[in-house]
Amino acid sequence: MNVLFLVADDLNSWLLEDADRYAGKVVAPNLKLFAASGVNFTRAYTAAPVCSPSRTAFFSGVCPWRSGHYHNALQVQQSEPLNTALSLAGCFKRAGYTTAGFGKITHGWDQKEHWDEKLGHKRDPAPPGAPLTPVGRGEQDWGPIHLAEADMNDTMNANAAISRLQKPHDQPFFIAMGTFNPHMPWYVPQKYFDMFPMDEVVTPRLRKNDLDDVPPAGAALTAGKSRFVDSVLEHGLHKDAVQAYLATTAYVDAQLGRVLDALDDSPHRDNTIVVFLSDHGFHLGEKHHWQKATLWEEATHCLLMFRVPDVTRAGSVCQRFVSLQDIYPTLVELCGLDRPSYLDGRSMVPLLNDPDAPWDSTAITCLSDKSRPERGYVTIRNEAGRYIRYEQGQEEFYDTSEDPREWTNQIDNPEYSAIINALKEAVPSPAEMANPMPPVIRKNNSIGE
Repeated sequence: MNVLFLVADDLNSWLLEDADRYAGKVVAPNLKLFAASGVNFTRAYTAAPVCSPSRTAFFSGVCPWRSGHYHNALQVQQSEPLNTALSLAGCFKRAGYTTAGFGKITHGWDQKEHWDEKLGHKRDPAPPGAPLTPVGRGEQDWGPIHLAEADMNDTMNANAAISRLQKPHDQPFFIAMGTFNPHMPWYVPQKYFDMFPMDEVVTPRLRKNDLDDVPPAGAALTAGKSRFVDSVLEHGLHKDAVQAYLATTAYVDAQLGRVLDALDDSPHRDNTIVVFLSDHGFHLGEKHHWQKATLWEEATHCLLMFRVPDVTRAGSVCQRFVSLQDIYPTLVELCGLDRPSYLDGRSMVPLLNDPDAPWDSTAITCLSDKSRPERGYVTIRNEAGRYIRYEQGQEEFYDTSEDPREWTNQIDNPEYSAIINALKEAVPSPAEMANPMPPVIRKNNSIGE
């Protein structure tokens, strides 16, 4: 079996059409069509809600609470578990596969010798006159791009993946393609903005004073981005920002659709496993936050879809709680490869065969405050709700069945004490969590979050 591995950056779960989370219009016909062609995991969660640690975790098979890699600013080369890990691409190359990667796949941790062909990612140049919005600063900006769509980096990376799929192959292949978008800034062609007339744009529901029952450590994670939310709201730009995010999502869907069409038009469709995921979620004002790097639903919930010839059934939906850590062991089992002994996560093959199969539904996510990287925080999400542990007794619990937007922290409600205690026991203890690695000192950190 070949593997086509597709990943989008910062793409949240709005296209799952969950009205409890977001009730607006999302234009993503290609991803929706792909989701309907196999198994759509609607309750998938990242191991870390930031680019580098998330991608390092699912591509190395080592979870953050063992590697100590919780944030972009941490030095991955100083993690012993990562130094001895075999990348997902390396596992396939060792088994005789040709490997090719195009665009944003890994971030900060890679083993370049494991790729037969590799084309990295870079941002498109900002339009003349940027920032284009009165709140724009750094990467936090949006507007129509000055480039032709054909000249955008994600388009060219999709072209490279398509070209590779169209070539004859005398060995099985592992081809990965990742989009930089919808990472900010949101600069895409005007036609994608036009798909969302302003009178049709729906913003996510916000709650005033939503952080009042959040402990200090949790509120500290939002501090810088809360000021940006205030600026967006004060300038009356919430709809404009959501429109830009939706427009960039539609652009990403178009590029991924081109790659999926190329596979379907090739002789490889019937013996190629396809997996699509987003590396984590994204806030657009919820919990008074913007972007990611929190332990709430918006940042931790992500997309995950599998299509496996002769295994998955079209139109399948799995509502078990799974982790992106489960991807590596799943692909290894599906392709009959030797499984590295150190892998975290579980093979999802039973769920690919039967989405309702028995499953211990848990998904753990870790993070550190990058201003105090010596502290590691953790959350767990399952049918019972969400539990978060920060430090020194600072905790949160949300009954997500009654409170899907996580508006009310029930940590001190005695009615939930049994559930909370069970969730506490299911996450790594502070003593079991690896210390975050020391930060890298950079004169100019241009990689963003």
